[in-house]
Amino acid sequence: MSDHEYVPKSKFGKWFNDRLPLLSLASHLTDYPTPKNLNYWWTFGGILTFCLITQIVTGLTLAMHYIAHADMAFESVEHIMRDVNYGWLIRYIHSNGASMFFLAVYIHIFRSLFYGSYKSPREIIWIIGIIIYLLMMATAFMGYVLPWGQMSFWGATVITNLFSAIPLVGEGIVTWLWGGYSVDNPTLTRFFTLHYLIPFLILGLVVLHIWALHVPGNNNPVGIDIKKPSKDTVPFHPYIVIKDGFALLMFMIVFAFFVFYSPNILGHADNYIEANPMVTPAHIVPEWYLLPFYAILRSVPDKLMGVIAMLSAILILAALPWLDTSKIRSAVFRPLYKQFYWILVVDVLVLGYVGAMPAEGLYLLIARVATAYYFVHFLLILPILGFKEKTIPLPLSITEPILGGAPMATAVKKKESID
Repeated sequence: MSDHEYVPKSKFGKWFNDRLPLLSLASHLTDYPTPKNLNYWWTFGGILTFCLITQIVTGLTLAMHYIAHADMAFESVEHIMRDVNYGWLIRYIHSNGASMFFLAVYIHIFRSLFYGSYKSPREIIWIIGIIIYLLMMATAFMGYVLPWGQMSFWGATVITNLFSAIPLVGEGIVTWLWGGYSVDNPTLTRFFTLHYLIPFLILGLVVLHIWALHVPGNNNPVGIDIKKPSKDTVPFHPYIVIKDGFALLMFMIVFAFFVFYSPNILGHADNYIEANPMVTPAHIVPEWYLLPFYAILRSVPDKLMGVIAMLSAILILAALPWLDTSKIRSAVFRPLYKQFYWILVVDVLVLGYVGAMPAEGLYLLIARVATAYYFVHFLLILPILGFKEKTIPLPLSITEPILGGAPMATAVKKKESID
């Protein structure tokens, strides 16, 4: 690992680097000191970068053949599938890529929750990540509308109608979104434009996210700061690059399985029926990755309060660095928090399941209980745990648990007091 700034050897290299230090940046990235105890859960940052680039490249290709018009959108998708060279492959990579993207981002988020990666001094990294997540959801929803099938049309109608719950200005916002008095051609054109634009905004935020990460550095499974870079860290290249590359290969195998063997399993059959405003599907549902928040929306009887609850369920994550009052980052040393963490994981899975079911009977009751726990977890349990929980003593450094038989900080302090 280099301890000094990279200096190009050639005259042209020095001249270029003085004016645009790309070579120094590349050297910084390869030599970047990374905690040596990072496990495979940390590889999903690189996997998400791959997913974003894949979505942008395939999306640009599809946009060359797609027609954003209510009378021709459905046919243009069929044209891509049947007539464009490898159009079926590009579309299946794009549609399943969205699901893989959200799968990876959920793993990335829950890894951060487990290891406390949102805590000081990484609050800005976390908040930028939540903004990226919000934009991903908006982009995915608008992309879901573009095939102009039955679920696309009625999903757009239901979700955009939620804005009508806003007092005074709600109806005006809905009319503006629709470009008229119902979901129609202007709506499709606007959604296509935004669906095309927002991924580049996400790309810019990802650069900020990575930049912000390089200020405090990576968190790690034990959640303690780097004490001695020479002992606690390894260079990003080749150690982390090889690990990320292997994880990405495994991820691509799973991705390829869906693309080639079950390309439609994560979608909805009704979306292969062209949009018809006169026929309402029996059960309108969004894509699987939006189901937990859809369940929260439907669990509240009042329309406005349901919208507020759904938005709050996402925005509450941004306040997490201040809601969690514990000074210990990693759940490895927080036995009680670890139990509540797994309850939250089950709770979110339950919300996802009931979100796909009819909002009636037992499903509605379960959704309300799961929604209540979701908010109780963040607003009551986390703040109280920080003061009441008895934690396990932390190791002295990142290296000691790796080498085995690490003395704990408290044990060392006791020994010193005895001496």
